[in-house]
Amino acid sequence: MSTDAEKLERAHAGWKPPLQPADALAQVAARYAVAITPAMEALIDASDANDPIAAQFRPDARELDIAPDELSDPIGDDAHSPVKGVVHRYPDRCLLKLVHVCPVYCRFCFRREMVGPAGDGALTGAELDAALAYIESQPGIWEVILTGGDPFMLSARRVREITARLAAIARVKIIRWHTRVPVADPLRVTPDFVEALRAEGATTYVVLHANHVRELTAQARAAIARIVDAGVPMLAQTVLLKGVNDDADALEALMRALVEARVKPYYLHHLDKAPGTSHFRCSIEEGRRLTRQLHQRASGLAQPAYVLDIPGGHGKAPLAAPAVRKTETGYEVRDKDGVWRDYSDER
Repeated sequence: MSTDAEKLERAHAGWKPPLQPADALAQVAARYAVAITPAMEALIDASDANDPIAAQFRPDARELDIAPDELSDPIGDDAHSPVKGVVHRYPDRCLLKLVHVCPVYCRFCFRREMVGPAGDGALTGAELDAALAYIESQPGIWEVILTGGDPFMLSARRVREITARLAAIARVKIIRWHTRVPVADPLRVTPDFVEALRAEGATTYVVLHANHVRELTAQARAAIARIVDAGVPMLAQTVLLKGVNDDADALEALMRALVEARVKPYYLHHLDKAPGTSHFRCSIEEGRRLTRQLHQRASGLAQPAYVLDIPGGHGKAPLAAPAVRKTETGYEVRDKDGVWRDYSDER
């Protein structure tokens, strides 16, 4: 894993002209965590100034440009954190943030000011005990979402322990692990690690973060297969990113590849307003146009929900353009070609 700022700066040569100033890149690396795995580094096409893999992981001087509406905690985790490591925003589910490190650090991360080697690290034993005690005390919590950082950075032993302890809480029936590891560092997904994800008494899901079809390498598909073949269903979440996947061809290719790998596209996230990320941002109207095109071109299996996490911790809002509208005589519904058709709702 490469974390050396000078190596990353040298790697810009031949990739993204003009060469970005070394002092600016050093400032980026000083403020935000920088790391890329060999698996991801191998995918970068140094001859392509607009390489979508490089754009996601190479530091960029534009990260120093902070827009007035960008926030250090853009989705309001802190406001809904009753104990360290837990975010309880919805009655029936909560986040459990186990670690603050990742195999790679995305340049658009919404927790970019909280994650990295300089962060708080993994929860201590006492902090994990307190987090699990809180979860057990809440009668409405049915699902626990393991996040961070990337919880797949834990050892199989720790994953097995945490899975078992969550499954032992009678009301917790769903354990959902969010990770980038199967694409970013697929060799970490060993059979022993996969087995550790499961425990009697609860159902485990894994949600993969992938933004471009090239991330689904042969090794990544093999890691995914190890998870799915073990009986663990997989979903995927994608962030809509300018210069990475903001065209219908790129989105269609990614969603089809995910479905072919037995991963159901779940969310397409509108980019959160984290500091220094405006160069990745598409407008909501652009996102709506792309999701309409995807709906016209691909199977329902390949359709993620286009959503926005409302700043301030107010939860997710669906953003897809409505396909129904009221008229004086009933309704109109939009067909697969974008044409509005009359529909009577009389009983």
